[in-house]
Amino acid sequence: MKARVDHDLCVGTGVCVSVAPNVFELNDEGLADAVNPDPGDDDLLMDAAEGCPAQAIIIEDDDGEQVYP
Repeated sequence: MKARVDHDLCVGTGVCVSVAPNVFELNDEGLADAVNPDPGDDDLLMDAAEGCPAQAIIIEDDDGEQVYP
């Protein structure tokens, strides 16, 4: 699976960075970016996505189909 961030939804709380600092970082605008969108740890990606209060993290399977949210 891989992650991407919808910047239209992101509010920059940094929860994703706290959960998965090797996957996400806050950019200069204070919004999250997926810098390592496919870390090979599906549980970590889901934890970060489920912890996002804005549901701005989109998780896609290997076929590009959205699986979360």
